[in-house]
Amino acid sequence: MGVLKRFEQRLEGLVNGTFAKVFKSEVQPVEIAGALQRECDNNATIWNRDRTVVPNDFIVELSAPDFERLSPYSGQLGDELSGMVRDYAQQQRYTFMGTIKVHLEKADDLDTGLYRVRSRTLAASESQEAHGGYPAAHRPGPSAPTQGAGYPSPASAPPMPAAPPPGAVRPVPPRGTPGAGAPGGQVRRWIEINGTRHQISRPTLVLGRSTEADVRIDDPGVSRRHCEIRVGTPATIQDLGSTNGIVVDGQHTTRATLRDGSRIVVGSTTIVYRQAEG
Repeated sequence: MGVLKRFEQRLEGLVNGTFAKVFKSEVQPVEIAGALQRECDNNATIWNRDRTVVPNDFIVELSAPDFERLSPYSGQLGDELSGMVRDYAQQQRYTFMGTIKVHLEKADDLDTGLYRVRSRTLAASESQEAHGGYPAAHRPGPSAPTQGAGYPSPASAPPMPAAPPPGAVRPVPPRGTPGAGAPGGQVRRWIEINGTRHQISRPTLVLGRSTEADVRIDDPGVSRRHCEIRVGTPATIQDLGSTNGIVVDGQHTTRATLRDGSRIVVGSTTIVYRQAEG
């Protein structure tokens, strides 16, 4: 069973108690959980073959109405979300520099149903110092607002990775590692959906309507696990037995090679595959 599904079931077990009112909010906890998973994936930093570090300190910014609905449960909800991040990191073999914390904050520039996730990597001592607020010098940069009822927007331009500890050397990914390109450079891969960018940071990227998909597409014509992009030379896309199939560069297909600028249609949603060196 996936991490998001277990998280959703734990909350459903509390739906008649503490979290009863939470589920009336425009922004659903499981949507936030999915956004936190993607925040980890998009900001994962490889330090060596055995260690990939991801953020451990998160802010979830909510519109005033959503914040008012969720804030009475922020402590328990934060604990549940922190536990979900810990479970997901264990599944992906990610590591943390310090304690995992998830905070809720109000953002007056967001409309009901929109939210924004900020993250940073903090060592244990820094995490304790920062508890209760984010100093302006360290405040994480904002990502684009996300529609809670739809698929989350990706983070904006990736933040600078945390510096390694003294004496540590950040290696070039070994040959065969996703993202490795020609000597002296790397190939960056991402997809764009309605102008929103989703980084491809793993060997495979599943797209679908399920909350367990790597990129969730809120489109009734899209299956729960619709298709999968596979990183390689070249990159490819594979239909996963979807109901409506996939169209790549105008051709109905079950498998196709992707190039920079390839247009993929699933349901009524158009996806543009992009890649670039450097």
